[in-house]
Amino acid sequence: MNSPEPQIVVFSCHWCCYQIADLSGAAQSQYSPDIKVNIVSCSGRVGIIDLMRAFENGADGVLVFGCLEDQCHHQNGSLFAKRRVAYVQSLLRGIGLGEKRLEMYNLSPAAGPKPEEILNRMIEEVKKLGLSPVKRVGKP
Repeated sequence: MNSPEPQIVVFSCHWCCYQIADLSGAAQSQYSPDIKVNIVSCSGRVGIIDLMRAFENGADGVLVFGCLEDQCHHQNGSLFAKRRVAYVQSLLRGIGLGEKRLEMYNLSPAAGPKPEEILNRMIEEVKKLGLSPVKRVGKP
């Protein structure tokens, strides 16, 4: 019997990474239904609570896609996101969930790794770690 696929939540910057997602769609790349993409106005708008809530709601892994640090549409948004991701990684490490369940990538629409390559790497990493033991028990 096959084990379930990991659930991955993606927070993707509208200004740089949404264009990449459009290009991937044009190339007919298909994402698993277990991947939930949230387009945000800037990766800097993704808060600590957003990242933690994704895990609380059952995500096995979370990715944040932001602009290249020196090309951020909102100047410092990518730097803010990078700091928040690092902080939440330390929290995940502290509670024994594993910091590798959360990653941030700075991407450019012009070059660099493709989002689907990054997603595939994240899925493989989460499979090594195992599905998250954190699942939301009930709604508040």
